[in-house]
Formats: sequence, C-alpha cells, structure tokens
Amino acid sequence: MGSSSDWDTMQHAAAILAEFGVPHEARVVSAHRMPDDMFAYAESAQARGLQAIIAGAGGAAHLPGMLAAKTVVPVLGVPVASRHLQGVDSLHSIVQMPKGIPVATFAIGTAGAGNAALFAVAMLANRDEALRARLEAFRARQTEAARAMTQELK
Repeated sequence: MGSSSDWDTMQHAAAILAEFGVPHEARVVSAHRMPDDMFAYAESAQARGLQAIIAGAGGAAHLPGMLAAKTVVPVLGVPVASRHLQGVDSLHSIVQMPKGIPVATFAIGTAGAGNAALFAVAMLANRDEALRARLEAFRARQTEAARAMTQELK
C-alpha cells in the first residue's frame, strides 16, 4: 500500500488471503515518498516467488501502475477512498493505464480489496486443486447465504 492509512482498506485483502491460507505480506511502499524502495520491491517480486501483487493506493494512486511498469508479476490495483474525491481520483489513476502495462483494477475501497484478494486466490487456484476446492466451498457458502436472504423475505 502507498501509506499506512491505506491499511483500513487493504486489511480486507489480507484477511481473505489469510482465510484461504495464502501466504502474503503487507508493506508500505510509497511511489512518491520512497520510489527507490518501490522499484526494488517490484524488480525483486518474481525472484521472490510472488504470484501477484495487490497494490492499494489513494489520491494520485501511482503505486499500482509504477509497480506494473517494473515487474511482469500481475498487479491488482485497489483504489483507496480519498478524503476529497472519495476514491474516484484513485480509480481513474489506476484504471487509465496505457496500453502495454496492464493493471487489473477493482472497486473503490473495501469491496475492491476483498475482490482483489479473491481474484488472486482464483488465479492461484488454477494450479492448486486444494485451493480451488476451498474457493468453490467459499462460493457455495455465498450462494447459500443469498438463498437464505430470499427465504427471509417470504
């Protein structure tokens, strides 16, 4: 994440990864305040075995795009709600990547953080049958929860 203040949003991604037993790390790597550290993080990502990077940032939100520019590891961008523009500025910054340097972009805020983690789980599940089974069970629980809501309305 670009700042420790982004943790309120990004902890939702970490919680889902933990729920699925996916090893992960949470770090502050600011594109603006520590660009050399950010470049080193991106450049070492593949060699360290990272399969995806979930990058959350608010405001100018350059972190996901700059990471993507420095690694071929897939970057999943989460716009963090900002004080003045409620994250719309972050969304536009992340989603408007130039052709050739993709960043998968998710919803603003906690829903985006959660979905980015679930997307990472789904990517990893392509090569891990046990993880795929856990993801399918998670989805089945969601379906049952939605069906229970419908029953409550009757």
